[in-house]
Amino acid sequence: MSFIHKGDLRSIFGESSAGLRVVPPRYLDIHLIAMQIYWWLLAALHLVSVSGQTPTLGLSDGFISLSTSQFTLQLVKDSQTLYSLTTKNGSSGFNFIPTDQMTARQYNGNYHIGDITFRARQVGSTAWILGDTSTARRTVTVVSPSGSTLAAADLTPTLPSGSPLGITRRWVSNNGTLQLLFDVKNIKNVSVEIGALGAPLEFNNIFTGRTATDTNDLCSLFDPYIGQDAGYVQVTPLLGTLPPLLVVPASKSPLEGWRFLPEDTDTATAYQSQTFEGLYEWQFHTLAYAQNEWAGVTPWNAPSSFTLAPGQTRTYGLQFLLSPSIRDIESTLQASQHPVAVGLPGYIVPMDQTAKLFLSYKSAPQSMTVSPAGAFSFAANSDSKNSAWVGYSVTPHTWGRSRLTITYADGTVQTVHYYVTKAATNVISDLGNFLTTSQWFDNSSDPFHRSPSVISYDREVNAFVRDDPRAWIPGLSDEAGAGSWLAASMKQYGQPAAAEVTKMEQFINLTLWGSIQNNDGSVKKSVYFYQPALVPTYSYPTTIDWGNWWSWNQADSYDTSRAYDYVHVTAAYWSLYRVARNYPALTKLHTWQWYINQAVLTVNRMSKSDVGYFDDGLMDETVIRVLLDDLKREGLTANATLVEALMKTRASLWATERFPFGSEMAWDSTGQEGVYAWAKYFNDTTTALNVVNSIIAYQPAVPHWGYNGNARRYWDNEYGGKLMRIERQIHHYGSGLNALPLLSQFQSNPTDYYLLRVGFAGVSGAMSNIDQGGFASASFHSFADTLKWDGYSGDYGPNFVGHSLGMGTFIIDHPDFGWQALGGNVVSTSPTVKVQSRDTLRRRVFIAQLGMLFALDAGAFSAVEYNVNTREVTLTVTAAPEGVAEAAAAPNGRLVVTQTAAIAGVQLLKPTRSLAQDAGAWVIPFQSGTATVTLA
Repeated sequence: MSFIHKGDLRSIFGESSAGLRVVPPRYLDIHLIAMQIYWWLLAALHLVSVSGQTPTLGLSDGFISLSTSQFTLQLVKDSQTLYSLTTKNGSSGFNFIPTDQMTARQYNGNYHIGDITFRARQVGSTAWILGDTSTARRTVTVVSPSGSTLAAADLTPTLPSGSPLGITRRWVSNNGTLQLLFDVKNIKNVSVEIGALGAPLEFNNIFTGRTATDTNDLCSLFDPYIGQDAGYVQVTPLLGTLPPLLVVPASKSPLEGWRFLPEDTDTATAYQSQTFEGLYEWQFHTLAYAQNEWAGVTPWNAPSSFTLAPGQTRTYGLQFLLSPSIRDIESTLQASQHPVAVGLPGYIVPMDQTAKLFLSYKSAPQSMTVSPAGAFSFAANSDSKNSAWVGYSVTPHTWGRSRLTITYADGTVQTVHYYVTKAATNVISDLGNFLTTSQWFDNSSDPFHRSPSVISYDREVNAFVRDDPRAWIPGLSDEAGAGSWLAASMKQYGQPAAAEVTKMEQFINLTLWGSIQNNDGSVKKSVYFYQPALVPTYSYPTTIDWGNWWSWNQADSYDTSRAYDYVHVTAAYWSLYRVARNYPALTKLHTWQWYINQAVLTVNRMSKSDVGYFDDGLMDETVIRVLLDDLKREGLTANATLVEALMKTRASLWATERFPFGSEMAWDSTGQEGVYAWAKYFNDTTTALNVVNSIIAYQPAVPHWGYNGNARRYWDNEYGGKLMRIERQIHHYGSGLNALPLLSQFQSNPTDYYLLRVGFAGVSGAMSNIDQGGFASASFHSFADTLKWDGYSGDYGPNFVGHSLGMGTFIIDHPDFGWQALGGNVVSTSPTVKVQSRDTLRRRVFIAQLGMLFALDAGAFSAVEYNVNTREVTLTVTAAPEGVAEAAAAPNGRLVVTQTAAIAGVQLLKPTRSLAQDAGAWVIPFQSGTATVTLA
C-alpha cells in the first residue's frame, strides 16, 4: 500500500470497508477515480492468486467444538488450530478470531493460534534448525485427551525433517481456564539448545472489506506488555465496551519478545497494510534472533535460550482470561495471581521528577536490578493505602531507555520499561532551539518559496530534507511537511523564547502567509513539487524514483482541498496570538488581533465546499476549540459566532452517527480528538462517551514506556517516515492527540483515574521523541529488529500539539496510592498537600478533589499548596519556568480558573486579594519575578 494516496483509501473502500463516512461528492479528484480502478483490478488479481493456491489448513474436514467456563471455541479438526473463540458473557458473545476470513487464510504461511515456531541446535553446533508449523502444514496426529485436556495433537507431521524437538500441543481447561500448552521434548541423544520459541497470535484485526459497523462490532486490536513472567497481551474489541481478552503465561512461559510475523502481502486480506496491520508472536526465548536478525539492537528484555537434556520435556503455554472491562484488566490479573505493576505518572520520567511504582503479587519482591546500571534508583515508600500493593519511589539519573527487573521470592521475574528524559522544561527548551536553529531553512533562492521556515529534517545525516519523492515532506504541508514548523509554533505558546518568536514571526509573515497559504485563506497540499520544466535551475536528485503518485506536479501540490492542512496553519496563528497577547514585547511584525483574525480566516476558508474532509474530525483541531474560547474571552462576538456555527454543523452530523470517526483512511484514530471536542462543547454526552470508549480500545495502559498511552498508529511511516513500512508505531502523534479527550473526560469525572493514567501517558509520549540535542522524531520503530527512533522529523508536530494542550500537573488522592501528582512532586501531605509543579509547560494545575483547573496564559507554576480542610489553594507563580535561561519572562501572571466537574460543596475559587481581570484572566503582578496568590 505504499503507493496509495492517503486521501484515496477511504474513497476507494467507501462503506464496503472500515471507512466511516464516504467522501462527500464535493471532494472527488482524478486520483480517487484512478485508484478506485486500481483496487478493482487488484481485487480481481487477488481472487486469481488465491484460486491458484492449495488450502492446507483443513477447513473442509470440519471442526472440533469445545467449551470452558468463559468461552466456546472451535478448532480446525486437521490442524487443531483455533478457528473461533467466543465469549460466554451473557450477551450475544464476541468472537476474537477472524473466523469469517479463515477461507482467505487457509494456506501455508498463514499463522493461527496453536502454531509454534522455534530455532534449536544440538549443543556444540553453531547452526540453528528452524521449525514453523505454518510453513508446510499437514494433518497433525491426534493424541487421545484425558483429564483436563480437551484436545491434543502430536505436531511431528508439520515439523521439519530432522527436527531435534518433538512437540505435543494440548488445549486444556484448567479449573475452567482455557490453556494452550506445548510439551517440547528433546528427541535426540544429545543436549539441545532452544534459541527461539514462539507462539503466533491471530486475532481479528482485519478491517479489509468491512463496513464501519462491521469493523467496530467485530474487530479487535491487541498489544503486549513485554514483561517476562508478568507479561501479557490484551485484546480489546474496538467498541471499547466489551470484555477484553487477556493472554497470560501458563507455567514458566515468559513474554520475553514480541515479533512481527511476516506473511504474503499480496492477498485478498491485504496483510501488512492500512486495513490489516498483521500478526505478532509471543516469544518465550529470543537468543537465536538476538544473535542474527536483531544483532546491534538492544532488545526489550535480555535474550535467553534453554537447554534440554536428552529425553527432557519442558512445557510452555498460554492461558486465556476474560476481563469484565478494559478498566478491570489489572484487577483481573490480580485475581488470577498474576504480577501487576502501576507506575505514576507512567514510565516516561523527566530527571526532575520522582516517579512512583506500585507492585501487587502474591509473592514479595526479593531483588530489583536496573539496566543500564545506575539509570535510576529506587526506594520503598509508604504511599500505598492497602496491603495489596507495595510502593517504591523511582529517581531517574540516566537519559534514555532503561529496564527494571524484579525477581519475586517464588522465582517469578517481571520487567518494567522506563524512558528517562532531561528535566521537563529543558526537554521543550531543547526542542525549540533545535527547530529554530538546526532546522531553520533560510535560502532566499529556493524556487519553491520555502524560505524562511522550519523544514523537515533527517537526523541520521543531520541535514534538511530538501527533496523526497513524497512531495509534502519537503513541501511544508500535510502533517509530515508541516510537522516541524507546527511544533515550533506550539512551543512558543507553551514556552516562548525571544529569538525563537522572532523567527516564527518571519516564517509566518514570509512563508506561511503567501506561500503555504494563499491570499484567500486556502492552504496548499505542498509548496514543493516535481516538475523540472518549471524549475530548470533546481537539481532534483537523480537517485530518487520520481515515478510514483506522490511525486506531485505543481498542480497537485498547489491543490487546496485537504482540510487537515488548514488546522496546522490555524494552530500557528493561534500560537502567535497567544504570544502577542500575553508576551507583547516579543512580537514585532503583527498585533495579536491580526494573528487571531488570521486563525479565523483559515477556519472559515476550510469550511468552503471545495475543501474535503471538513466533516471529519481533524487532527489537532482542539486548537480550534480553544480558539473559540479565546474569541469569546476577547469579546470578538462576530468571529466567535461564525466559528461556533461552523462547528455546530459538523457536531450535528456526528450526533446522528454511531461511528463518526471518519478520516481519509479506511480505519483511523485521528477523528476521535475533534469529534470529542465539539461533542462535549455542544453537550452531546452520548457521542463524547462513544469517543472515549473508542480511544481506550486502542490506547492501552501497560508497564512499558513505549506501549503505555500509545494510541494505535501503524501506517504513517509510509507517508512521513524515513524507514517506510507498516508497523505498530510507538508514540506517533496518535498518543498526544488521543490523550486530549481522555484528560478532558477525566477533568469532568475526576475519580476515573484510568483515564488520567492513559491520558497523561499519551501526552508524555511526545517527550520521549525528543533526543538529547532537541531533535524530535516522528515515531519509534517497534519491530524487534529495529527498536529505534525514525530518522525523519516527519509528522511529529501534531503529537506536540496534543502535548501542549494537555500537559499539566494533576493532583489526586488515589484510593490505593494516596496523594500523587502526575507532572509534579508531592513534597508533603500534612497539614496541607504541597506539590512542586514539574511538567514541561508549568501552565496547568488540576486538583481532582475540587474538580478545578488552574491555567496560566502567562507565567509558570512553581508550587501548589492545597488545604484539604478549608479547600484553599495557594499558587506560587514565576515569570518564567525555573532552569530555562532562554524562556521569556511574562510581564504579569495571567490565571484562569475553571470548574470542570460538579463536586458537592465546592464552588469556583477566587483570589483572596484584589486582582484585576482581563479577558477572563486574573492578572497577577510579579515582584522580583515571582508571586503568590491564594484562592478560596
